Amino acid sequence: MHEANLSSTLSYLMLFTSVAAIEMRNLRYSSYTYGLQALLICGLLLTYAVVAQNPALYIWSAVAFATKAVVTPMLLFWAIRKTGEKEQKPIVGFGPSVIIAVLIMIGFFNLVQRHGEFLAMPQSVRGAVMFTAVEAAALRTNLAVALTVFAVGLYGILTRRDAVKMVIGLCLLENGVHMSLLSLAPGIRDTAVLGIASEVVITAGLLLYLIIGIHERFGSTDTFKLSELHW
Repeated sequence: MHEANLSSTLSYLMLFTSVAAIEMRNLRYSSYTYGLQALLICGLLLTYAVVAQNPALYIWSAVAFATKAVVTPMLLFWAIRKTGEKEQKPIVGFGPSVIIAVLIMIGFFNLVQRHGEFLAMPQSVRGAVMFTAVEAAALRTNLAVALTVFAVGLYGILTRRDAVKMVIGLCLLENGVHMSLLSLAPGIRDTAVLGIASEVVITAGLLLYLIIGIHERFGSTDTFKLSELHW
């Protein structure tokens, strides 16, 4: 019961950190918020390691802490020191963008909660572990949050012009995917293997390296200007 309530609380906090990471115009603050979300995911992994009796989730939590909460924010801060803290002007203004992001968050979450029963097993066996009704409800909530975080991350990628902010959106999108894996099969050992194998920290690092190179040569991280650039 307590673990289920804790997982739901951590999941709801994931929603707010997703919107904040996308909408903050200071890239350093966005990176801090992403780091906070990474810690929330680690907390969820530890919670389900206990609930689902899956020791492999402890390993995933340790890897997630190292890659998501430590390495990725360090890479972001490194890139921000090279390119600047202020985000390039996005496609949608701050006020309208916040409203759109909140509407996506509320609408997508409610949609999945109401019509996503086929994705989440109720009170059933997952990886040879029986879940109570409360735990199964928490899993459905986590899945709805996971898909919502994915949607917010995708929204950020599609509506931002700043390359660093787009990397943050990519990292949020990855968090949504990992949370979906956790919600769909927390009791299966291979879930942790898939989660660890699908970390995008190397991809994020390479992208940020390229972004720094582009900024050093052309003085901008505005992706709308890239089509005008010639090496």
